[in-house]
Amino acid sequence: MTESADLLSRIAESGATESLAPHLQVALFMGALALLSTALVTLTAFTRIVIVLSFVRRALSTQEIPPTPVILGLALFLTFFVMGPTLDTIEQQAVRPYLDEEITGAEALTQGSLAIKAFMLNNTRKQDLGVFVDLAGIEAIQTPADTPMRILIPAFVTSELKTAFIMGFCIYVPFLLIDLVVSIVLMSLGMMMMPPVVVSTPFKLLLFVLVDGWQLVVQGLSLSFS
Repeated sequence: MTESADLLSRIAESGATESLAPHLQVALFMGALALLSTALVTLTAFTRIVIVLSFVRRALSTQEIPPTPVILGLALFLTFFVMGPTLDTIEQQAVRPYLDEEITGAEALTQGSLAIKAFMLNNTRKQDLGVFVDLAGIEAIQTPADTPMRILIPAFVTSELKTAFIMGFCIYVPFLLIDLVVSIVLMSLGMMMMPPVVVSTPFKLLLFVLVDGWQLVVQGLSLSFS
C-alpha cells in the first residue's frame, strides 16, 4: 500500500497523467478506485472504530447481534463523522481549487496528502513512529510534515490497533465481572451444568441498556481522536 501511494504521488507530481488521452485518464481513475477500501482502513479512523465496536459485541456475548453489516455501516458513518474536519480541509484546499482550475492535479494531490498526513500524525504515537523510522534506517526527521508516507502509514495503523485494543479491554472488564459473579453464584447453587453465559447475557444486556452503552461507546470513540 505504501509503495503504491508513493508511486501514485510521483506519477501525479510528474504531470504525466495530464498529457494522456481522456479515456486513459478515466481508466487510471477507475483503477485507483480499487485502492479505496485499503485507503479506508489504513488512512482513516475506520480501523479503531470497527475493532472497538466488535469488542462491544463480543463482550455482550450476543453472537451476531448487532449483525456485521450494522457494525460495518455504523463504523463507516462514524468514520465520516470523525474525518469531517479533514475532509472539509481537503475539499477547500484541494478539490475545489482543482475543479476551478486554480491548481494542477499534482498540487491538489499534495494538498490533500498534507491534510490526511496531519490527521494521521495527530493520532500516531511517537514510539510507534520512532520504531518505523529506525527500521527504515533514515536520519532524524526535521519536521512532522517531512515524514514519508511509507513510514507514517504502518506507524499509524499500529498505533490505531494498540488504541483499539486498550479501549476494547476497558469495555470488556465490567462484563467479565458479571460473568465471574454469575459463575460463582451458579456453582454455589450446585448448578454447574448450567452454562454461565446463558444467565449472564441478560444481565449484561440490562446493564448496557441502563447506562446507554451505545451512546457512551460512540461518544468515547469520537472523543478519542485528537
